[in-house]
Amino acid sequence: MALVVSLLASAIAVLSLLFATPASAQTTPAPTPSAGTGDVSSTYSVGGIIRAEDEPLEGVEVSVEGSGFSEIGTTGADGRWSVAVPGPGAYTATLQVDTLPEGVAPRDPDNVTRDVTIGTTNTVNVLFPTGEGTAASGSIWDTIFTRFFYGLNFGLLLALAAIGISLIFGTTGVNNFAHGEMLTFGAIIFYIFTAMGWNLILALLITVALSVALGYTQDAVLFKPLRRRGVGLVQVLIVTIGLSIVLRYGYLFFFGGGTQNIATGIADTVTIGPVTVTLTSIISMGVSVVMLAAVAYFLTRTRIGKATRAVSDNASLASASGINVDRVIRIVWMMAGGLTGLSGVLYGLYRGVTWDMGFAILLLLFAAVTLGGLGSAFGALVGSLIIGIITELSTIVIPPDLRYAVALIVLIGVLLFRPQGVLGRKERIG
Repeated sequence: MALVVSLLASAIAVLSLLFATPASAQTTPAPTPSAGTGDVSSTYSVGGIIRAEDEPLEGVEVSVEGSGFSEIGTTGADGRWSVAVPGPGAYTATLQVDTLPEGVAPRDPDNVTRDVTIGTTNTVNVLFPTGEGTAASGSIWDTIFTRFFYGLNFGLLLALAAIGISLIFGTTGVNNFAHGEMLTFGAIIFYIFTAMGWNLILALLITVALSVALGYTQDAVLFKPLRRRGVGLVQVLIVTIGLSIVLRYGYLFFFGGGTQNIATGIADTVTIGPVTVTLTSIISMGVSVVMLAAVAYFLTRTRIGKATRAVSDNASLASASGINVDRVIRIVWMMAGGLTGLSGVLYGLYRGVTWDMGFAILLLLFAAVTLGGLGSAFGALVGSLIIGIITELSTIVIPPDLRYAVALIVLIGVLLFRPQGVLGRKERIG
């Protein structure tokens, strides 16, 4: 009991130190809410960000109605819009399609309204995915290539986090349900540093270093003592779920429930065939490829990497042959923390930063690891690319809200014919 109380106190102290100073440093001005009619309190608002893929859209209008209230919000240069509402209640936000730029259309033209309820939080953010209509003037092959490209980008950043899950599972047998919060940690810390005006490269390096420290701390304070006490994997699984809840709602308490965009100051775009993307996306993909290549080199060419693979194959035999298993596991946790924190930064650049962003894609990460083969880092890479590409290509024929379900259906289909996954080995199953 004393250990549990100590861990909770430590977690609260760490969160307080991380967020107390940056909270006051977030000086980036919030979008000015549109003036409403009547006595409107600025305490409550409905807002969001409208982009065509990665490009913010300016001048797009969204109407908000409910309980006799009606007002229109307009996006600024950063794609943000906000409407102040009278107070808690049910409202309907409707995208004004005719205000979208030429060549841009909603991904789902039949679903341009969002029902929102303001109750437990005073600000609600809604999303209107756009961009799919830009391919309407081109051929179906242009559309397929465009979705494939974005799927490749999504798959690469998923791979960084999925490899971390795979390495931890391979060396310890633990399915870490707090892994999504490690991703969120990286995104939030990077956002705070950039909001303070830090250099992007310096902010990235320190974010990754802090993510490595988070991985080290989790193993040193929590999981290593549990291993020494011989706690079963089911009990450890429950601990990871509890840790996930503590961290996730800690983020909500300190960071808030809104969606924040990371300001990089890079507005240039790159055209590749029918695809036009921001330079930030190209850099993100390049960073992912370089890091994945570095992980591959580490696992196949370095002494510690070979020891990691040995522990993953058979920890008892590796220990008998002189390998320090605890040291290898500690390195794996640190590597997983750094890779997952970096993945959070890239995902934050891709979709924005929210308190539950890691939890939202945790199931996709586990699907990628399972699809590629449990305990296989290279399998996690293959599974992530499959998941990323399938989810984006599926939006050609189905509403974007259902794309993650398609990825899970593909996972089930593959496992029915190859239970060990694409690159997994049969002896690892069961």
